[in-house]
Amino acid sequence: MAFRYFESNEQAVSYWKHRFPPSDYLIQQLLEFLEKQKGGPYELAVDVGCGPGRGTALLAKHFASVVGLDVSPAQIEVALQRSKEPNITFRQSVAEELPFADSSVDLVTSMSAFHWFDQPRFLQEVHRVLKPRGCLVLLCYHLPLDLNYHNCCSHTLSQINKEFSDGFQSHQQSHVRLDHEKLYKDAYDAIPYPVKEWHEKVLVKRTMTLSNYIGLEETCGDYQALLRDDPQKATKLSQDLAQRLMSVMGVTSMETEVEVVQTYFYVVACKPQEV
Repeated sequence: MAFRYFESNEQAVSYWKHRFPPSDYLIQQLLEFLEKQKGGPYELAVDVGCGPGRGTALLAKHFASVVGLDVSPAQIEVALQRSKEPNITFRQSVAEELPFADSSVDLVTSMSAFHWFDQPRFLQEVHRVLKPRGCLVLLCYHLPLDLNYHNCCSHTLSQINKEFSDGFQSHQQSHVRLDHEKLYKDAYDAIPYPVKEWHEKVLVKRTMTLSNYIGLEETCGDYQALLRDDPQKATKLSQDLAQRLMSVMGVTSMETEVEVVQTYFYVVACKPQEV
């Protein structure tokens, strides 16, 4: 079955504000795979589980048309409000019933969303809608994230992050407890295409304020579940995280900049010319 989270407008706005899309380097790697396997022209890209559309926007300059899909009407509403590219449209849709004709899509992406889907049904739909030589990209990263700050011990900062995540573990759904990298690797193994690649340990470093980092952590679906069920506990966990990080870093301002390190892993696969 598919899982539904991030349904409220407040969550969608927070998601747009604090979540960041894949790096330009990652997008370029994915497009180079598409170029090598299929070549242009690129007519249609579909981003499934697009959220507020920040990753979707990165595809706009490479395709004649880009469609972002998400099951949440709140996420789609925010995506429509924030979108500036004229060739991007957004639609509410489940991942397991893609609203496209057979063999009509050049590229299907899912950026940090595949684990929420009914994976076998989604992959069947991807196979149906991809053109011959069309490509699929499944992209995700490890949690918790790693932090760096000047001469501060990165291991200590990462341990604080882990303890924060452990604080709402009782609200994790069974699929969230799964090893996401293994889930994506299993999908790679299950995809029957002869041309496919598995990539792991791709590091992406970004600089943001500590305030924005805390906001990013609060967008986690598990934290949002705790916030809904026990707001006092969730708020205290978040406040404790901020205080502990500032104490170890030796700072007093939430506007202090930190380096956030994401470790990505991803699948790229090309539908054969004849199937």
